[in-house]
Amino acid sequence: MLKAIFSRVIDKFERTWSYDATYMRHILKGSPWSFAKFSVIPFMVDRKAAPAEAIAAAGIVGTIAEDCGPCTQISVDMAAAGGARPQVLRAILAGDEAAMGEDAALAYRFARASLARDMETVDPLRDEIVRRWGDRGLVALSLALMTARMYPTVKYALGYGKACSKVRMAGEDTAVAHLPLAA
Repeated sequence: MLKAIFSRVIDKFERTWSYDATYMRHILKGSPWSFAKFSVIPFMVDRKAAPAEAIAAAGIVGTIAEDCGPCTQISVDMAAAGGARPQVLRAILAGDEAAMGEDAALAYRFARASLARDMETVDPLRDEIVRRWGDRGLVALSLALMTARMYPTVKYALGYGKACSKVRMAGEDTAVAHLPLAA
């Protein structure tokens, strides 16, 4: 019964996002209880704690660090559905901080410096995030970065991450800058 309910959830997810969630079915087959816990992780991010484009930037940086296609695509699609503007998402994908806007650029730099373990750079960025959005915003950006990395990592570990693809934003192929993490 539980597997049937979760299978319908996956079906809807695939239809909504035009995404192949075969790896999620693998998790469900292996352990419905693990799938239940896995499926609630996106709800950990408090999307009202910081601007949508800042949360999008942190998440997309995390996804790009782990993926070269479908997971990046769904991250962009979800960010757009969450209110991030297409031109900002294109700038995040391209690594064009000047075009991102102040909020997205701050989160972008923070995420990259966090992944690079560049404490000299990340510490003042963290302070600025707390100044702007409080600890609640810092936690939201940190969880957006972490959760974005988790999905492609699990997908690849299970053997389903084999295809890179172009990322489309508002009907156009969009360049993705796979920049080194060092700031």
